[in-house]
Amino acid sequence: MELKKKKKKALHRFAKTYPITSSQNLCTARIDIDRQRRRGFPEVIFCLGKTIEEIERIAACIYRHNDTVMLTRANEEVYKRVKKLDKRAFYNPAAKLVYIQKKKIIKKGLVLVVSAGTGDIPVAEEAAMTAELMGARVRRLYDVGVAGIHRLLEKTPLLVKAKVLVVVAGMEGALASVVSGMVKKPVIGVPTSVGYGANFSGIAPLLTMLNSCSPGVAVVNIDNGFGAGYMAALINK
Repeated sequence: MELKKKKKKALHRFAKTYPITSSQNLCTARIDIDRQRRRGFPEVIFCLGKTIEEIERIAACIYRHNDTVMLTRANEEVYKRVKKLDKRAFYNPAAKLVYIQKKKIIKKGLVLVVSAGTGDIPVAEEAAMTAELMGARVRRLYDVGVAGIHRLLEKTPLLVKAKVLVVVAGMEGALASVVSGMVKKPVIGVPTSVGYGANFSGIAPLLTMLNSCSPGVAVVNIDNGFGAGYMAALINK
């Protein structure tokens, strides 16, 4: 009975802190307009599977309540629609990411985004831009995969300066373990779907990273640059 009372009190406190009015109903979507206050960054729009009209309405709602609007897996048409909201809208076609930032933010710390190959750059850019929009200072180190390990080793001073590292790799995904073995900071591994048939659209590097023998490697889903950048920015803070 005492446990039930405690649970009820906890739920009551949560309801008072985050009332139902903190979301806005747009029929096909309920926008979490309170997320910036609650978690430090507003709701992000994942564009795949949504119509352009739905994206436009959701973006307009988030724009009214927040200083940052961010859309992932976006295309040129999405960018043109979002630009009508605010001419400051920016599009990174490599990352497939659109954003509006009403206020300039001071970037702090250092997140280093490392990619194994040039083919991994789109996912790496999604991670880098996400971390930047969340207030992290970001450096990029691309095309330093294990096939030419000297390219990575000569950048050791940069690797050890970072507060957190995001390592993006397809094929066999070995780079995350190598980097983790060189630094004492957290490494976030991002397996990509880049590779030949036995890569299994990213399953092979995912399993490699999950089975890393170097401690300190955490792994996000295949091609999930956004998730890696978000986590890196939280650690960086």
